[in-house]
Amino acid sequence: MLLNSNQRQKLDTGNDREFYDNPRFVTHVDEGFIDRLTTLYRERLAPDTRIFDMMSSWVSHLPDEMKFEYVQGHGLNQQELAKNPRFDSYFVQNLNQELKLPLEDESFDAVLNTVSVQYLQYPEAIFAEIYRILKPNGIAIFSFSNRMFYNKAIAAWRDASDADRVELVKSYFQSVKGFSSPEAIVHVSQVPELLRWMGAGGGDPFYAVVARKIA
Repeated sequence: MLLNSNQRQKLDTGNDREFYDNPRFVTHVDEGFIDRLTTLYRERLAPDTRIFDMMSSWVSHLPDEMKFEYVQGHGLNQQELAKNPRFDSYFVQNLNQELKLPLEDESFDAVLNTVSVQYLQYPEAIFAEIYRILKPNGIAIFSFSNRMFYNKAIAAWRDASDADRVELVKSYFQSVKGFSSPEAIVHVSQVPELLRWMGAGGGDPFYAVVARKIA
């Protein structure tokens, strides 16, 4: 198995639906991260295609100038999803309890996941579903930083370094036969030691792992 039972555990074992019951109309990463993500979408997504934005909320960070055939949303808070202006439709589902997506085979050109992969307890099952719903040559883009709801992240994520987390997401793709070799995209600001000592930060680190359905 990709993860053992201990690695899948969360400190907060309560129902995820209850944890996300109240809407949070905030962004969980800074503007630098968001700008890099939107640029990545601009470079890797094609207009007039079908997009599945999974584990999403009230904003998708898609380029404003790009129009898509259909954008399907998913998340755990209906109020957040209802406010997202890019969604043509959306549904609420706890992927740690219901592992099957209610979506047709080969129905999307792209699957997106932003700063949420750390909460998946059964990633191999979910990535198999992503593979199933992607069209041939469809792309999956998983982006993340070092922020999280610590009590809701799985142990394998909590206990890992940022570099280890990149490798972990790569392993999720590699657990499903038919994805291309996953590509890692990393942008980490280099702040001089003196400035770090003075409390100056370099912004949220940006990580993305990208792969395509090739078989």
